[in-house]
Amino acid sequence: MTLEPETHWVPNTDVYLADSGVVIKVELAGMQRENLQLEIEGSRLKISGQRADGCREARCKFLVMEINYGSFESLIELPPGYDLNQAKAAYQNGFLRIDVPPTGSVPSSEG
Repeated sequence: MTLEPETHWVPNTDVYLADSGVVIKVELAGMQRENLQLEIEGSRLKISGQRADGCREARCKFLVMEINYGSFESLIELPPGYDLNQAKAAYQNGFLRIDVPPTGSVPSSEG
């Protein structure tokens, strides 16, 4: 039996609409900010990185293993009308939050 040299996982993610635009919230407990990458590809946001597991002995035997380690990647496709190039990101308390405002094409209410 051969083992994969590295596992890949997808973090828990919420994407929702708020008055200010689209909010993307990603659960990344134990991550260092410098190990996160954000890439914009049109209306897609790619979130990737690496979560290291440096706190256990190399030859331990798990009774329960539910925490994912190694490389991860998440692709999020936004609906039309939101500007990823104007997005603001913050990482705090194990959560990455990205606020994406609407594009400037919202009709004005002149009258």
